[in-house]
Amino acid sequence: MKALIALEDGTVFEGYSFTGEGEAVGEMVFNTSMSGYQEILTDPSYTGQIITMTYPLIGNYGVNTEDMESGSVHPKAFLVKEYNAIPSNFRSRQTLAEFLKAHDVLGVEGFDTRALVRHIRTVGAMKGMVSTIDLDPGSLVGRARQWPGLVGQDMVKLVSSSEPYGWKDDRPAIGANFSTSAGTPGNLKVVAFDFGIKFNQIRILAEKGCRVQVVPATTDAGTVLSMHPDGIFLSNGPGDPEGVEGVVETLRELLGKKPIFGICLGHQLLGLAYGGSTYKLKFGHRGGNQPVKDLLTGTVEITSQNHGFCVDMDSLDPEEVEMTHINLNDQSCEGMRHKNYPAFSVQYHPEHAPGPHDARYLFDRFIDLMNEHKA
Repeated sequence: MKALIALEDGTVFEGYSFTGEGEAVGEMVFNTSMSGYQEILTDPSYTGQIITMTYPLIGNYGVNTEDMESGSVHPKAFLVKEYNAIPSNFRSRQTLAEFLKAHDVLGVEGFDTRALVRHIRTVGAMKGMVSTIDLDPGSLVGRARQWPGLVGQDMVKLVSSSEPYGWKDDRPAIGANFSTSAGTPGNLKVVAFDFGIKFNQIRILAEKGCRVQVVPATTDAGTVLSMHPDGIFLSNGPGDPEGVEGVVETLRELLGKKPIFGICLGHQLLGLAYGGSTYKLKFGHRGGNQPVKDLLTGTVEITSQNHGFCVDMDSLDPEEVEMTHINLNDQSCEGMRHKNYPAFSVQYHPEHAPGPHDARYLFDRFIDLMNEHKA
């Protein structure tokens, strides 16, 4: 089935749907990972976006029930050079096309993904429209331009859990105040804000001996502190951090009260809570091969990333906040810590899923900080 891909600047590509009829509008972005498409599709940070994979062959190992990073698929559409309809892997339970159809996500193949990615890298991320129904290029370009985009929008409210839950038997368990969190009373207690959290972040904290209580993004500071946690975790999430409502004020109330560890959107929101600002990157960082230097140790990590916004370090007081990690491709901020409060954060994804495990040590750093603060 023929499909058209139209960008707001008038660029149009022609491909074919491998999931049947459909339409999608969103921010057109690309991911450079060679594998891990299931984890990418189930990452809530991709809400409101259309993903193009740079690796040419996608679908060759199918989809399984264990590699879900959330309970749903979040991109509007999934674009690939070539779709493999016959997966070969002992863990596979269904094809990628079946998976996308079940979640009403449009899949398109058979066009020059390299040309699309080079265009985005040159011009920048932009609004796009994909359709098998409306095949008029002018109409699709116009509809892409009419979409409001991500800047200034609160996308977190679309993905954050509506009720608190713990983590038990390697899965979410609805319940509040650590009542459904596996572990013993002696374990460190972590309250995790769900801005679009990935399951592997909770899983790693639990594997390292923490009891984890996940709370909705709108949870107030008083409720968090009333649970007497040893630390507060700020998850990843979609969209513009400056569009998220109410969270920055909550974080300001929590600063200095408990150790805080932020990831991705959590890192950006923490930067806003420090009094700084954020800006939109030209085309973002998305993939499992981003080089980051730890300025504290000099070590270079290959990291998994998915973000389109960045903290502006020039907007922060250097007497209070210092940059701890830097992206070696574009020199943007990848990590920071507060000099007066027990709080640190990184822009990338140390929980990987998918991607390299180089940055898992950051969870140990968080645990050490909680133990020091508790002592």
